[in-house]
Amino acid sequence: MASISKVGQIAIAVSAIKPALEFYCDALGLTLLFEVPPAMAFVQAGDTRLMLTELQGDAKDHHTSVIYYQVDDIDGYVTLLREKGIEFEREPQLAAKMPDHELWLGFLRDPDGNLLSIMAEKPLE
Repeated sequence: MASISKVGQIAIAVSAIKPALEFYCDALGLTLLFEVPPAMAFVQAGDTRLMLTELQGDAKDHHTSVIYYQVDDIDGYVTLLREKGIEFEREPQLAAKMPDHELWLGFLRDPDGNLLSIMAEKPLE
């Protein structure tokens, strides 16, 4: 039976490509795959491709969901983001204790105000 095997791409609505690329590539450290001038660019986030796109068509089709970016070392990554001038909407904090790890989440916004999360699963010591 056919089934969905993975998320292939996520579209993120942005007002302008240049500041979006500065945020997602320069600040967050994602890899630029390619640009489709004048209104689109594609970046890689782990196994997932993100399409940064300026508004095309109906604005109601461009509302985004919160994307949770997983990192191995949330403390180190937060320090790196702060050094780049990134401010957090909500500082990373313990969200849940699981049997084998702690789930930590922090929230910030991109230049267009899209909410995103940095998350980590810290192994129990």
